Amino acid sequence: MEKFFKLKENGTTVSREIVAGLTTFFAMAYIIFVNPQMLSATGMPYGAVFLATIIASIVGTLVMGLFANVPYAQAPGMGLNAFFTYTVVFALGYSWEQALAMVFLCGVINVIITVTKLRKLIIKAIPESLQNAIGGGIGIFIGYIGIKNAGLLSFTSDPGTYEMLGDTVVASSAAVPALVEFNNRGVILALIGIVLTFVLLVLKVKGAIFISIVAITIIAIPMKIVDLSTIDLTQNTLADSFSQLGETFGAAFGKKGLLSFFDDPSKIPQILMTIFAFSLSDTFDTIGTFIGTGRRSGIFDEADERALEEGKGFKSKMDKALFADSIATSIGAVFGTSNTTTYVESAAGIEAGGRTGLTSVVTAILFFLSMFLAPVVGIVPTQATAPALIAVGVMMLASFKDVIWTDLEDAIPAFFATIFMGLTYSISNGIAFGFIFYCIVKIVRNKTKDISPVLWVATLLFIANFIILSIIK
Repeated sequence: MEKFFKLKENGTTVSREIVAGLTTFFAMAYIIFVNPQMLSATGMPYGAVFLATIIASIVGTLVMGLFANVPYAQAPGMGLNAFFTYTVVFALGYSWEQALAMVFLCGVINVIITVTKLRKLIIKAIPESLQNAIGGGIGIFIGYIGIKNAGLLSFTSDPGTYEMLGDTVVASSAAVPALVEFNNRGVILALIGIVLTFVLLVLKVKGAIFISIVAITIIAIPMKIVDLSTIDLTQNTLADSFSQLGETFGAAFGKKGLLSFFDDPSKIPQILMTIFAFSLSDTFDTIGTFIGTGRRSGIFDEADERALEEGKGFKSKMDKALFADSIATSIGAVFGTSNTTTYVESAAGIEAGGRTGLTSVVTAILFFLSMFLAPVVGIVPTQATAPALIAVGVMMLASFKDVIWTDLEDAIPAFFATIFMGLTYSISNGIAFGFIFYCIVKIVRNKTKDISPVLWVATLLFIANFIILSIIK
């Protein structure tokens, strides 16, 4: 194990990697339940999506750990599953089988751009100032997820300023956030969790984040937020889920899926634009996560950056990690789920000490066990994992120290990358606005030579993507 994962070389131990894997899993375990709930609204069988979610997570995370030897976990991405459900199926009227076919093709495109080094060229083209902004922006983003999951925010929207998409309320910018009243058990538990987590971190207790998750889950029992009597291992049996999996496995390639694209040739341009939107968001979510977490933690160090730039094939950890991420989406689509991507919640495990693929292997094992113990995994309340995400957000803000905020050439792109990443709940949106304003600033200052051809192309693709999304919706 030491030789395979190079634990000493990466300054870690087996026990630290196990704790990191546990921390990552519990920080993202919600996807096991949220993804089937969201995709089943399209008519997909819940049990099949439940299994597809777990299988895609296991395969993607194992490849990340065993092939790339980095501590990142993968699962169907939030945001991308919403795009799948509410835009592609509900708004555009495609069947879920057709949507799966689009996701599969998106995965194929991602494999191609990874093998041909296009993803690597994009990473190399991102200016250092923006890389630092992306790291800090992810801190804002993941901290905001934690605060929201803790239940500390409420949103008020005026009548007539929202619409219903299925069971989901989509409010306009008239929605105003506010701090909730501290008068219910869930909020009080979250506050206890936040205090406990930061006390343990300040005291430099080993495994502080994981300890806080376990402790808050235990505290939630007498507070009656967790009800152990609701655990029923016989409900939604695995056999039922596997029988439903037959409905989604390979559905992307059938008559209702990929083959149906040619039934109406007039829709092919719209299909291509939708696949492009899937691919662009997936690609930059992953790139942003790697840059934001890997640079600060040293997972992708200077030697790895040189290997990325100068090496051929899959010589660097980044090359391997990008490849692992790219194949996971197609695998997930084959089984029956939306885009699989590298989870920003992996940062929780990284901050807990995870530095190698052993962290990912532990997370993948836990995903496998959750197949049998889903009701048990489900008892961990969001109030227990939310403080961990807030803590990680605080730590990742350190990247901002390398942004020259007194120089508007640095500050303007950094601000827009950060603010849109956090407030639009999207890493790729933040990168898009960072790129766009970086180009604008350089044009105004007559420094267009500072903009690499790859950055020009990426920026134009982002602009095209915003236009396409406004058209296809």
